[in-house]
Amino acid sequence: MNASPRFSVIVCSIEALKFARICECYTHLLSGYPHEIIGIHDAASLAEAYNRGITQASGDILIFSHDDLLILDPLFADKIVDRLHTFDLLGFAGTSKLITATWFGAGQPHLHGAIGHAKPGEPQLAFNIYGAATWPVVDNIQAIDGFCMIARRALAETVLFDASTFDGFHLYDLDFSYAAYRAGHRLGVCCDIPILHESAGNFANQHLHYAERFVIKYADQLADTRPEEISGQRPGRGALLPDHHALLRAWQPEVMLRATQAMRRSL
Repeated sequence: MNASPRFSVIVCSIEALKFARICECYTHLLSGYPHEIIGIHDAASLAEAYNRGITQASGDILIFSHDDLLILDPLFADKIVDRLHTFDLLGFAGTSKLITATWFGAGQPHLHGAIGHAKPGEPQLAFNIYGAATWPVVDNIQAIDGFCMIARRALAETVLFDASTFDGFHLYDLDFSYAAYRAGHRLGVCCDIPILHESAGNFANQHLHYAERFVIKYADQLADTRPEEISGQRPGRGALLPDHHALLRAWQPEVMLRATQAMRRSL
């Protein structure tokens, strides 16, 4: 990667206001680097949209981003550039042991990262810690949550998204990251970058449909999983906070490490 890499941010969005906000966010965060923001507004699926974005992108670093998030770290770009000398794919929550069609299915101590959630209409922010065994990045990750994934260009172009199997809006991320892991790429979860997501995920019937496809695709790898090992919840430590100032005060290594230790003592 050259001394001043170019970022390409790929966003699938059908809401003009959300797209304007996420463009402003990344324009500010990436102001010290050459960058472009590619909006896909007519996606057949997220996998199809992201593959289309890859073909249009000119960057060395590709960010696959939902349109409803906010990153609160002024050092975001510098951290990503530095870490992509070591890692090939970065996320903000993930697992070091994938056993089913959710990144949190194996439960603790295999979950890592943290996400702030800002649900529409709710007056408080939720700070969810899944694990920070190492700071600032957890290594040996097998799959990550896809609300924001950051990849080296070479990985994105060789792995691609499986738009045939995942032709909707679920499991595209688990498949992409797990396929990258299985191809020998190095995945990491960043614990030190405060990030807010406006959604907590949707696990309705459409998710189950694509979960079945995921399990069938990776039947050989998941064959030894026992049903009782699978967790249907996102085990983590959470707290409600009044505003982003409180979130930033809480998003510290000592808080994350204490929460991780407490979760794992209870196993």
